[in-house]
Amino acid sequence: MSRPAGRVLTLLELLQSGGTRTVAELADRLGVDGRTVRRYVDHLLDLDVPVESVRGRYGGYRLAPGYRLPPLMLSDDEALAVLLGLVAGRRAGLGSTGHTASETASAKIRRVLPPHLAHRLGTLLDSLAFTEQPGETAAPDSGVLLTVADAVRHRRPLSLRYTDRDGRRTARTLHAYGIVAHSGRWYVTGRDTGIGEDRTFRLDRIADARALPGAFAEPAGPDPAQRVLSGFATAAYRHEVTLRIQGTVEQIRAHLPASVARLTEDEPAADEGQEADEGRAAEEGRAAGRWLRVDIRAERLDWLPPVLAALDRPFVIERPEELRHLVVALADRLASHAAAPPDNDAPDSDAPVP
Repeated sequence: MSRPAGRVLTLLELLQSGGTRTVAELADRLGVDGRTVRRYVDHLLDLDVPVESVRGRYGGYRLAPGYRLPPLMLSDDEALAVLLGLVAGRRAGLGSTGHTASETASAKIRRVLPPHLAHRLGTLLDSLAFTEQPGETAAPDSGVLLTVADAVRHRRPLSLRYTDRDGRRTARTLHAYGIVAHSGRWYVTGRDTGIGEDRTFRLDRIADARALPGAFAEPAGPDPAQRVLSGFATAAYRHEVTLRIQGTVEQIRAHLPASVARLTEDEPAADEGQEADEGRAAEEGRAAGRWLRVDIRAERLDWLPPVLAALDRPFVIERPEELRHLVVALADRLASHAAAPPDNDAPDSDAPVP
């Protein structure tokens, strides 16, 4: 850019990319001398852009956090990435309560896009299809989300007003370990000091969150995402299912993810009646994987037989007996459907007999 105003905007874009930029580097990128770079920095300061001077051997200029967002400079690729992220976030249900915030942000960016990029983006969005329906889950309050995030960062206790799935409202004190986005919802996991146990809470069910004085130590053990998934897999449901499946972790996880099942290594302990059959199955499939114990908590059992059929690995049902009956019933139905001739093979009663 040859005009000073254009070079000032280019300087802002360079500073917004992060880090400290030396005067020599900026002068080279802008095609000017060091004195002109300093003059351009003064122009940004006159516009209340928080440019900070860094002294020393590796000094130069950088953007400092300010009370308001400075003019934002995005390249074509960056603008496209931001807009697609907003679209994908809305579809996945990962926005905040202010759905209009993402819509107005998208509108502002699209309004200032160069015509050629705006046309290409419009073409892309018109051509884009999603295999899943738009997220219709409740989104967390922005204030609650930011308060919880700050407490996680600084390890501060939180006071929460929470409404559970049965509509009961309670006050909780939480040592929050982290925030996790899972299947279109936001969760916070941590230690509920009132009961002395780890718990996971949906952020959209938190009506109010306040940081309390004090601090707590960072916990050892799994990361927040693993804690949330483990909590889902061990939550109190109507049925407790225990299986032993022969296969690799990857084979089993493809059908029973961590949010559904808990896996531990196990060896088959067959009784005398089953010992021969299971021994042969173990010998034939030893190369394909070891026996793993699978624990599942479920409100219903009818979804499990098709999953076990799709898994297509040797398995043993330890409990409940009801699941065994459902698996046998599915096997009988599949066998009967496979044995039945197709309808189009039956002779047409109205067709002439040769």
